[in-house]
Formats: sequence, structure tokens, C-alpha cells
Amino acid sequence: MKYTSLFLATLTIPTILIIPAMALEVQITPNIESVKVMHNGKEVVIKRNQQQNHIINQDFAKTSRICPPFCIQPMTLASGIETIGELELLDYLKKVSYGDNSILVIDSRTPKWVIKGSIPGAVSIPWDLISGAKSSPPIVNKLLVELLGVKISKQGKNFEGVKTLVLFCNGPWSNQSSSNIKALLKLGYPPEKLKWYRGGIQAWELFGLTTVTDIPMPWLGF
Repeated sequence: MKYTSLFLATLTIPTILIIPAMALEVQITPNIESVKVMHNGKEVVIKRNQQQNHIINQDFAKTSRICPPFCIQPMTLASGIETIGELELLDYLKKVSYGDNSILVIDSRTPKWVIKGSIPGAVSIPWDLISGAKSSPPIVNKLLVELLGVKISKQGKNFEGVKTLVLFCNGPWSNQSSSNIKALLKLGYPPEKLKWYRGGIQAWELFGLTTVTDIPMPWLGF
């Protein structure tokens, strides 16, 4: 009787079924399914779109735009500037997410493009601010000091200890990130601290990688 009661009692205990997570069919690489990054204080998982009939965002489906200004950019932008791809960019994003404050990933596009979708972990610094096209020297200096780590004194600009910047824009036909980089070089920013994701959002979208629309725009507070 004792054992019968024990047997019946066990029947009332709910069974917990552990189902292993399904592997993604469309991975980033054979060894990387997805990458977790911090964006606006929350975790975002960057992965490729799993719908294998998915097509590229129509904003980036056009093959021809008026040149100039929308001309094909060179692979090497300037001496000392490293051109990187998606995997290298993901590495930088992971480092930022793990607390590396010496790196800043910058979306160089104007806000009308940024709000359509950008890369998780990036911040917005439009090309026309650093270049001075739509700003003033005090604003440029504030950007340099408060966001990029430049020290400014009566003796001039000190670029020791500045952040490593990873810049991108719409793609190889867009000159917004290249304009940002050229403006920074003109100001004296060390080229070894500048990384260029030439493929930009067009290449990011081509691979079906995750995008977000809530990109921080710290310059709005200036």
C-alpha cells in the first residue's frame, strides 16, 4: 500500500520537457550563428534573416544613382585607413558591448537615412557635422572632445588616447562615411584609429543582418 501511494503521487508531478534550441539554418559563418550586442541599454541579437526567399530592402535595391555625388568609392580610402568587412565590424561591436569604451561605431548618414534602420550598437554622427557643412567650429570641437576623446587646449588639438572609430554609411556608392573620415584626417585624427566599413548598410542588408531604428544621436544634445 505504501509503495502504491508513492507511485500514484509521482503521477501528479508535472513532467518538464527540455527541448534544445534549434540551430539556425542561415548562420553568419559555419562557427557563428549570431552575435549578441548591447544597444541603447538592452541586448540585441544580430543574426541573418532566416527566410531564404527574403530579398534586399528596396531602399538598397537600386543599382544606379547619379554620379557625382553617388560614385563608387575606392577600396583604400587613404593611407593608414583600414577597410573592414562584416565579421570585423561584428568583432568591434562585441568589444563595445563588453565594455570597451575606446571604440565607437559611427553611422555617418543623415538622420533621414538613419531612422530607416541601422546597425545595432552604432551611434549617429552625420557627415555634415564634423565636416562643418551644417555646423560650426564650436560644435565640431564639442564633438571631438565629448564623443571622440580629443583634448583641446591653447596649444591645439591633442589626439593621444582618442577612440578607435569604425565608420559606415549607405554603401560603396555613398560618400557620407568617406566624407567623415576625410574631415577627421584634415583635423589631425590619426589614420590608424579610423576603420572603414565600406560595404555599409547596403552590404549589411544584403546579408540579411539585423537592423534597428532607435539609433542614439548624442549630437542632438549639444
